[in-house]
Amino acid sequence: MQLSNKVKSVKPSSTIALTAKSAEYKAQGLDVVAFAAGEPDFDTPDHIKEAAILAINQGKTKYTPAAGTMDIRKAVCDKLEKDNGLKYLPEQIVVSNGAKQALVNAFLAIINEGDEVIIPGPFWLSYAEMVKIAGGVPVVINTRKEDSFVVDPKDIEDAITPKTKAIIFNTPSNPTGMIYTEEAIRAIADIAVKHDIFVISDEIYEKLIYVKDKKHVSIASLGPEIYDRTIVVNGVSKSFSMTGWRIGYTASNLTIAKLISSAQSHMTSGPCSISQAAAVAALTGPQDCVEEMRKAFEKRMEYIYERVNAMDGLSCLKPEGAFYLFVDVSGVYGKKYNGKPITSAAEFAAYLLEDKLVVAVPCADFAAPDYLRFSYAVSIDTIKKGMDRIEAFLGKLE
Repeated sequence: MQLSNKVKSVKPSSTIALTAKSAEYKAQGLDVVAFAAGEPDFDTPDHIKEAAILAINQGKTKYTPAAGTMDIRKAVCDKLEKDNGLKYLPEQIVVSNGAKQALVNAFLAIINEGDEVIIPGPFWLSYAEMVKIAGGVPVVINTRKEDSFVVDPKDIEDAITPKTKAIIFNTPSNPTGMIYTEEAIRAIADIAVKHDIFVISDEIYEKLIYVKDKKHVSIASLGPEIYDRTIVVNGVSKSFSMTGWRIGYTASNLTIAKLISSAQSHMTSGPCSISQAAAVAALTGPQDCVEEMRKAFEKRMEYIYERVNAMDGLSCLKPEGAFYLFVDVSGVYGKKYNGKPITSAAEFAAYLLEDKLVVAVPCADFAAPDYLRFSYAVSIDTIKKGMDRIEAFLGKLE
């Protein structure tokens, strides 16, 4: 019997597969050091958990409106106005089961079969697969290390065809950790308005910035024309260490919001009622927990960056945000591990796992086959142990 060609074309998530593999090794009693998961290692702050417990005790355990409760949509509106200078009505907000669903919803709302979506690479590997799920065609534009992996506006112009429907970008970036300046974001906005295409702006890491003279700028804030063409995607997973609570959201023009809400009503009926109550507490409650986590990530970033950049054959730019170190391993190509030559980042990662039980993410699926992504959303002691093992591994190469 013939199965779905569309779904068969979608690649499984390599990051989730690696996270599962490391968990399997740990269950076997092996001392694995995993730099794979894009997940803060902190517990969810107490005031957020208490709001969830209160919601349970108050019996808030039924279906909510498909787009989310009015409380959470108002909280998102207040957050967007306060943090990003963006004014939305609650009707323009759709709360989803994580920012992943919010992204898929956005693609489903705007893409027709064969529409093209421009994706600057390196990119989070799920973008391309989400575009395929929606019936679209991902068009990857490679950026350059010397440009801090920020897309050149000319390259966007050159990639636009009559089939182009949208461009997606992410700042701060997963996997590079780089931040788009307001000037760079404005250039994307100008192109989107000129060619009448949508922008999907993934802002999930906006609170995690480590460079004092850089700030997060939401592209939708740069004028009414780009506001109307932008779908802002965000959530509480990274900033509040709420990955398992699965709350993300989109902010868009009212027409798109209605389409997203309609589609979601048939897919999931809406997000978890308890998680929504917790997210309201996250968005409206004390924010000092966010800053505490940001400072901890910054300390870890400084350490892992210094260690990796001092290793022979490895190199990386200093991350400006998010919690990933994007490491070029091409300097070890041609060296041998147990007589086997290393010719790709994927091989390097496989041998590193085999020999030292260190998990890092090969980035071929991120459009960067010479790179590994290290998540430093782990304790400083874990980072130190992992760096020591990587140094030892490099010392064994012939």
